[in-house]
Amino acid sequence: MNDEPSGRSLSRRDALRAGTAAGLGTALAGCALPGSSDGDDGPLFEASFEEGFGWETAAHIGPEEDVADFEWAIERSDAQASDGDWSLSAFTEGDHDDGTAWATTELSPGGTAAFEVSFEAWSESESFNILRNVVAYLGAEPPETEQDFPDRGQNSSNVDGAPYGGLREPLHLAEGWYEYSFTWEPESVPETLYLSLGVSVVWEADATHYLDSVRVEPL
Repeated sequence: MNDEPSGRSLSRRDALRAGTAAGLGTALAGCALPGSSDGDDGPLFEASFEEGFGWETAAHIGPEEDVADFEWAIERSDAQASDGDWSLSAFTEGDHDDGTAWATTELSPGGTAAFEVSFEAWSESESFNILRNVVAYLGAEPPETEQDFPDRGQNSSNVDGAPYGGLREPLHLAEGWYEYSFTWEPESVPETLYLSLGVSVVWEADATHYLDSVRVEPL
């Protein structure tokens, strides 16, 4: 697998991104179902980014700005890890007070009718202010815009008949690693599922967060 991100290089913010290499990820080649579990009794999918990164990356920003002007990067990093030595770093600039960057992978639902997704996210500090939201999605189509993720403060665990699973919840709830999760029971299960994790800008400051210990389990 190729772990190197492709795309536009970053500029003055490179020094702010601890543990990340310069570059912007737009599509990273890899196996079709990275991290999928073969065990009948284990999770449907798990990833801790120890052996490469086969997720595709993308970003979107509101109509007032051009996404080409939004500086972001998602890539493997050994600067922080909750499981093993590697995690996924997510750098986002804050100049536009907007913008979401995420990574997407594909998985098979098997015979599962309901899902629980959990992962851990790292923040540099705890804050009572909402500086960034973490976003997550599980559904039949990969997200294309930041509006394809749940609304702010929403978690599909609390929404009956949600058309897709996911959440948009504050980062910086603790210094270091913090676990997030959601459940989803669709009316019908698609043949292929797309799982996306990312970071959405709230506060006008540059920031790097880390994502790790991703699990999709049957309910």
